[in-house]
Amino acid sequence: MEAQLPEPTTVIKLLQDMVAHNTVNAHISGRADAEADLLAWLESLAKSWGMATQRLPLKNHSDAAAQLLIIVEATELDAPCLLFDSHVDTVAVDGMTIDPFAGDVCDGKLFGRGACDTKGTGAAMLWALKQYAALDDRPNRIALLFSVDEEMNMTGITSFIEDHTARLDLNPVGVIVGEPTMLTPVIAHNGLVRWTLTARGVAAHSAAPFLGKSAITLMIKAMTMIEQAYIRRLLSEHPLTGKGVCSITMIEGGSQVNIIPERCSIEIDRRLVPGESAEKETETLNKMLDHIRKSDSDLTLDLVAHREAPPLEETASEGILPHIQAILKNRSLPEAGVGAPFATHAGDLCAAGMPVVVWGPGSPYPAHTKDEYVETALIEQGTQAYLELMGRELK
Repeated sequence: MEAQLPEPTTVIKLLQDMVAHNTVNAHISGRADAEADLLAWLESLAKSWGMATQRLPLKNHSDAAAQLLIIVEATELDAPCLLFDSHVDTVAVDGMTIDPFAGDVCDGKLFGRGACDTKGTGAAMLWALKQYAALDDRPNRIALLFSVDEEMNMTGITSFIEDHTARLDLNPVGVIVGEPTMLTPVIAHNGLVRWTLTARGVAAHSAAPFLGKSAITLMIKAMTMIEQAYIRRLLSEHPLTGKGVCSITMIEGGSQVNIIPERCSIEIDRRLVPGESAEKETETLNKMLDHIRKSDSDLTLDLVAHREAPPLEETASEGILPHIQAILKNRSLPEAGVGAPFATHAGDLCAAGMPVVVWGPGSPYPAHTKDEYVETALIEQGTQAYLELMGRELK
């Protein structure tokens, strides 16, 4: 079906076609290679517009899951490279009150899962690139990455950095991470580390509980310590991104009502402000838990960091931010860089030494909602802003 879509004639039609593809993240939907159909269609479209494309494979994924890189060359050799990134996966559609894949337009809003987060930025970037490719004078080499798995594990951007950047030799003078920011440049944001803490005790029949040791009881002690000695004493704060916070968000334990539980686990979400590191926070929490571990050799507490995303440091924006601010000034839009409490691909790109700003059309508040939408006028505005950035002298 996807390959038969007619070529879009406007950026809004392009966004509707992108929304029509179900790209709910594979870790949520259980559909392997959830982004594959959309990526294949985008690649076919880019080629029909005369653009060069490359597929960037991910380890332990099929070829169909390979990310899509689209490149439009400058008119002169040795021109600066500007990299754009927009992820194509979305969150779940359960509980939505609209057709998640219809892309209906009503009262100046385009509805659908991903319309806001963040197929809207991807459509604006690609449509701007289409117009840029048609120019006689192209001062910059433009690369557009359609990335995967942002909503869960960010394996797409880490694979791009670790496995492909050296080979591609892009060396971008700036990276624009597409997220809905109302075209306000986000120059700093928090990172995260997520832990699984597993308590193991000794199973026994519940009629003789003295023969066992409850993992749930052990976990209660651990949770109390985490809440009182760690979470309540967090003092980290950043002027742009707010406070460092931590939450225990999930718990699971026991196997049967008449068995003393041998196992219990919790999930912990820690938001890191710029300047903090996942490694140090893991070490700090582990040292606290040692007090409980030493109380009984038959009991164990294992803390595993299974998800990390570094913060975005505001210094990473210095090279590209003035160009964005000049565009905003011409449009009488707010120019000042701001911070955000959430994590994006920009944190990993910053850690890899790339100049980066999070910047895109649309409000972030409709993202992930039951009737997700983006205002069409903002997508059109964002397309023009992206096009102007592509055409600026960045040397």
